[in-house]
Amino acid sequence: MSRVWNFSAGPAAIPTAVLERAQRELLDWNGSGASVMELSHRGKLFIALAQQAEADLRELMGIPNDYAVLFLQGGATQHFAQIPMNLAGEGDSADYIVNGHWGEKAANEAAPYLRVNIAASSKAEQYLRLPPRESWQLDPGAAYVHYTPNETIHGVEYRDIPDVGEVPLVADFSSNILSEPLDVSRFGLIYAGAQKNIGPSGLVVMVIRRDLLQRASRPMAKIFRYAEQAANDSMLNTPNTWGWYLAGLTFQWLKEQGGVAAMAERNRTKAELLYQAIDGSSGYYRNPVDVPARSRMNVPFTLHDSALDADFLKESDAAGLIGLKGHKALGGMRASLYNAVPVEAVEALVGFMKDFAARHG
Repeated sequence: MSRVWNFSAGPAAIPTAVLERAQRELLDWNGSGASVMELSHRGKLFIALAQQAEADLRELMGIPNDYAVLFLQGGATQHFAQIPMNLAGEGDSADYIVNGHWGEKAANEAAPYLRVNIAASSKAEQYLRLPPRESWQLDPGAAYVHYTPNETIHGVEYRDIPDVGEVPLVADFSSNILSEPLDVSRFGLIYAGAQKNIGPSGLVVMVIRRDLLQRASRPMAKIFRYAEQAANDSMLNTPNTWGWYLAGLTFQWLKEQGGVAAMAERNRTKAELLYQAIDGSSGYYRNPVDVPARSRMNVPFTLHDSALDADFLKESDAAGLIGLKGHKALGGMRASLYNAVPVEAVEALVGFMKDFAARHG
């Protein structure tokens, strides 16, 4: 069986080298005679694995010592609600910048726990652009400012970090974490579902400034409190040991590739290849996103005739190019170009697109 080129938005491609190593170690991990999934999370072997994964992530992202690193469960969507539970008290408000589906959902999930102020939104423009910075209505008394640097469905991405003053900046980096260098010190909290650029679904990586762990929030179970998770090294309960293990392998793979600076250059090359193919197709393919806002990670596009969509998907799948169906909210196609997707995959996709256009007129 041959591997395909995987453009899925999430769960998404995992580096082949990582999967091959996990396959080799599946029955006997680290000389234990058992799978990593079968060993206690409180044993010396797994604790060493967890510590190494955190150290590698800190190195890759340049995480300062005054930030805690958490390996949590629930997916980013759970933390849409859990973040306001931890960072805001009764009667507090938070600012939300909404530039796509996930930012909108984050604001909706936060609403039961605080007053949500939609400080800026591009919903009226169908999320095809980013809200202009001069339109933002920020509250200096807000508990935090939340935004989504990259929106997977609409394919828009911030290329800089917004300045929000002294208010902690909270960011959902699920789809572009580790895709380029990042100044972590500009943020109060960064969180990311693992299933796009880190590993398998079911794991959330969080980087949180330690002073925010001390915020007086509201009564809640210990399992939901980030301070408790930090005090227990993310092992307040049994963690997702398999996801944590694969995340650690991915961090090691990233270091072997040259780190996030090397990935940034590779990701730039991939995005340019695909956007050039779309823009150079004389309208056969189209990407409607405002050019300065175009995402490097997720590229939605349509064919000039939607009646050809089914043929495009059928033929691309047969050609070993999977995961190209667009989100149901938009239709069309979408190619996700995460770290594990090599340049060769994008070259194969571009070649297929040109051939399809030539054959279908």
